[in-house]
Amino acid sequence: MKCGRVIPMNQRQLEAFRATMRSGSITTASELLHISQPSVSRLIADLERSVGFPLFLRTGRGLTATVEAKTFYQAVEGMFVGIDRLRDLADTIRASTGGVITIGVIQSVASIELPQAIAAMYRRHGDIRFMIHTRNTPPILDAVQMGQFDMGIVGRQPPYEGVEVLYQTSAPYVCLMPEEHPLIGGPGPVDLEDLAEQETFVTFGGSFPDEMMGMAEDLSSRLRAKSRLSAANMPLATSLVREIGVFAIVDPFSAEQAVRMGGVAFRPIKQRLNYHIAVIHQGREKLTRQAIECADVIVDQLAQRVLLAQGAVGP
Repeated sequence: MKCGRVIPMNQRQLEAFRATMRSGSITTASELLHISQPSVSRLIADLERSVGFPLFLRTGRGLTATVEAKTFYQAVEGMFVGIDRLRDLADTIRASTGGVITIGVIQSVASIELPQAIAAMYRRHGDIRFMIHTRNTPPILDAVQMGQFDMGIVGRQPPYEGVEVLYQTSAPYVCLMPEEHPLIGGPGPVDLEDLAEQETFVTFGGSFPDEMMGMAEDLSSRLRAKSRLSAANMPLATSLVREIGVFAIVDPFSAEQAVRMGGVAFRPIKQRLNYHIAVIHQGREKLTRQAIECADVIVDQLAQRVLLAQGAVGP
């Protein structure tokens, strides 16, 4: 082989070499690459100058690969296998709307608001799978921090350490009561100061979440003094209202769930007691585009419900 100007090795030369090795023919290689036979021959000649050894010997039957070419081909094929896999992966990522979205959600949002948001995504993307876990706020925060959940819906006053907040707001608590109670249908909000003397309320863990709700300590003490019922969460409290006929101070999400089950109704409260809610995640850069879209749908659903709750209370 004559020495000449060194031609830098490039991918087009390797493609011509690979196609010729696979087909055993310059003619077939040109058809595979959609270029002329002289172009294939030139690319192979340039590659031979680049590597410094002959790749093919011309015989009466066509081309015969040299021993060096066979060794070199193994490495070239390995490289193209990697490139082919990358192309396949890129095609899959570009074309696919699928994947798995994991969500941690507090119970108060799990029965109505989240399913309505998921329904929109479910119909829009036929190959997305959803994994939904119902937890209290602290475990959801931990799971999002560790990357176990793509996002979380939590109900606690900020700040939320170690996560990013996509959306946060507050909604007014309401007073849940039996649907046949004389107060149902009355004008304006009810005053807890008056109800503390007349009605029995369900507590949560033997108390009320004073810091979260902003309830005056004196009022909280009077409500606790008459209570014989303590619930672990608000959905359970709403069931006690239905079955026993007591009152409960609940968030508007849990109240809506209870009303749909029947037997109870709610009234706005004069005292400004706020229920905090937020959608959290590790960071938008760690979410797939489908997860970001899902988070935006959830935020829209929650925002609409909060607006309804705030409108029910009035200015």
